[in-house]
Amino acid sequence: MSTQTDQTLFSEDVISYIPALRAYAWTLTRRHQDVDDLVQETLTKAIANVHRFRPGTNLRAWLMTIMRNTFYNEIVKTKRERPGGEDCVSGTASVPSTQEWALRGSELMSAISRLPGHYRETLILVVMLGESYETAADICGVAIGTIKSRVNRARVMVIEELGEKVPERL
Repeated sequence: MSTQTDQTLFSEDVISYIPALRAYAWTLTRRHQDVDDLVQETLTKAIANVHRFRPGTNLRAWLMTIMRNTFYNEIVKTKRERPGGEDCVSGTASVPSTQEWALRGSELMSAISRLPGHYRETLILVVMLGESYETAADICGVAIGTIKSRVNRARVMVIEELGEKVPERL
């Protein structure tokens, strides 16, 4: 990034991706308390390393790769420490949802959260965030065929967990 205009365009592009980064952060952390911290850390690293970004490449994939690496590096660092936040009441809703659609949505999100991490991650990236298989493969560091397979298997597992009939051709 050599000019002020380039930096301004970069900043505007990064800002436009914050909602997608928040959704992806939820996928990784599965804890609403940690989403903002992960997004902030990702943005801090992206700004500090803006000189490493190559204009013309996929900024969204670059940011999500930074987020994924940050998340997994943090797991390695904190593996020995376990804070007592698991039983904290601040994370629970004070009034449960009563609408049927909210309950069904909650069931769906619960089913997705119980998927193994690699299936959950690819399902969220491709199905919920709308990333292409190629971009998801770049973010996860695997082959496109692996992404396609994981998304299909994740869909089947969620459908089965919800007690629905799996279509013959998904």
